[in-house]
Amino acid sequence: MSAPRHDPPDLSLAGRHALVCGASAGIGRAAALALAGRGARVTVLARRREMLERLLPELRQAGAPEAHALPADHDDRRGLESRVEALLEERGPVHVLVNNTGGPPVGTLLEAAESDILATIGRHLLSAHLLVRLVLPGMRQAEYGRIINVLSTSVREPIPTLGVGNLTRGAMAAWAKTLAGELPPGVTINNILPGSTATDRLASLAVAAAERTGRTRAEVEADWRRDIPEGRLGEPREIAAAIAFLASPAAAYVRGVSLAVDGGRMRGI
Repeated sequence: MSAPRHDPPDLSLAGRHALVCGASAGIGRAAALALAGRGARVTVLARRREMLERLLPELRQAGAPEAHALPADHDDRRGLESRVEALLEERGPVHVLVNNTGGPPVGTLLEAAESDILATIGRHLLSAHLLVRLVLPGMRQAEYGRIINVLSTSVREPIPTLGVGNLTRGAMAAWAKTLAGELPPGVTINNILPGSTATDRLASLAVAAAERTGRTRAEVEADWRRDIPEGRLGEPREIAAAIAFLASPAAAYVRGVSLAVDGGRMRGI
């Protein structure tokens, strides 16, 4: 009697085109490299053209058959729309969209001005909605689409002093869950919730916390590590690995979830 066959999951993105936002650094950069490693054509989007241009050779070396830079600003949605429309016209449909942009400002929600809240919602939620509407026709035609939003564990457990971020991330999670019921078969949307991850953003939060509490940055980060069962900060490549899985054919039946990649820090079930 022959042993049962166990086919490996299909993780390849060969023939697919990925658009990765916020790709000039941190999690976005790592995600672009991970998708390139799966064989996707990759377009990287961020404000800083020079950083995107420096990334392109690395993407090709990682395995991307094509890699292109798309400088754009999420605060300028009209400009963002124009640039992405041109991309679709020139490079064809996008099959994988990674919504990712810089974290909201530090501060309590009561301290936030209305203009701060509106600007942050525009930069995150409204720009993500715009991008989904732009790329969806191509995904629908290809019967393949993966929309992955890089949010935060604050979706489930609000983080003190990140009031506007808590509000915005929660709104994006509700937006994504709603779209999960509206998108056509073959097109999924999911959220990644990174925990404390070693990025420039986290470093700036550590500095702000140290200044606010009168401690050193090292002491702040030591406290964070003590709250993480894995005993360390996450690496951008570890978040990127989860993104690459959700982008793959193997994740076809994963839809509308918020996946924490946090080393076990959150205590909720």
